[in-house]
Amino acid sequence: QAHLVESGGALVQPGGSLRLSCATSGFNLRYYAIGWFRQVPGKEREGLSCINSIGVGRHYIDSVKGRFTISTDMNTNTVYLQMNNLRPEDTATYHCAATGDYQGNFCSASASSFEVWGQGTQVTVSS
Repeated sequence: QAHLVESGGALVQPGGSLRLSCATSGFNLRYYAIGWFRQVPGKEREGLSCINSIGVGRHYIDSVKGRFTISTDMNTNTVYLQMNNLRPEDTATYHCAATGDYQGNFCSASASSFEVWGQGTQVTVSS
């Protein structure tokens, strides 16, 4: 059974960095795309970044481009989201999600494109 577990969220000061981890199990990561999303209470889930099954990553929100990096470690079946120069507006619950990518060319910022979701990890940016 496919399973995702996020970790790495914390309280951090503005300008700080965090690395979020998405540990995957129950499926072959080499055939799946992984997306990172964030959600603030009362707002829709926002698609941030995605990495496809061949390791090509992209970011969908202008405010995170140049600050966030998505990567995959196939040895540990873990997808990372490195977040630098964090801002108070980055405060949210961060989720990773998985969807099949057998052609090696799929990514999406749409939550409806992903079938498996983790529980989320809280990131709070505040002084």
